[in-house]
Amino acid sequence: MLEGKNLIVFFENAIAVNNLSFYVNKGEIVGILGSNGAGKTTLMNTISGLIMDMKLKEERKGGERITVLGQLLFEGKDITDLEPHKRVELGIVLSRERHPVFLESTVEENLRIAACSRRPKESRIGIDFVYSIFPHLKTIRKRRAGFLSGGEQQMLSIGMALMTKPKLILLDEPLLGLSPILQKELVRAIKEIRDDGVTVLITEQFARPILPIIDRGYVMENGMLVMEGKGSELIENPEVKAAYFGV
Repeated sequence: MLEGKNLIVFFENAIAVNNLSFYVNKGEIVGILGSNGAGKTTLMNTISGLIMDMKLKEERKGGERITVLGQLLFEGKDITDLEPHKRVELGIVLSRERHPVFLESTVEENLRIAACSRRPKESRIGIDFVYSIFPHLKTIRKRRAGFLSGGEQQMLSIGMALMTKPKLILLDEPLLGLSPILQKELVRAIKEIRDDGVTVLITEQFARPILPIIDRGYVMENGMLVMEGKGSELIENPEVKAAYFGV
């Protein structure tokens, strides 16, 4: 479904993604693990196309020079230079770390805004699906997003991404800052999202909760892939245990 070939991303003279190649098969949950600063978010921005917007904005204001090299393929189509909104139209949707929501609008209004391009019946079906994945959101559907906890906002942001009916959802560190209870709830939801036919690519520095549910995983360090394998293999790998489990 998705393939990256020899991706390189430079910010001025600093390299954030270094000759990175990977693939994601349809129907998989694939994890990209790495510590803070490993290049995970830059990779997700590159896949979603946000890096293209960042590059253009920097060029216009004469700021930091951003260079992107390599190739991205989605369902066999070259999307390397494709604009972000066109990637969304193809079915690639990013839910960023601390993804912004409309604070003055209610939970359900946020979901409807995210589905603005869909027909009313499709929007209703989408909202019902989000509520089935995150039952708690239904109980607070009339609450303004600005009054939600961090975990509730995270659920809402993922729900908003799902309202676009993605084929591939990109989750950038969704567990960051959440309590163990909320982490467990979100991991359950991610499995249900995949079971409903949405392919999932997730980045995390907290490997323990997601390793049991991923089909395959990659480990990033300093912008490079240093390890890959099935989730079960990574769980048993002593280097992964030492780096992410503290054992």
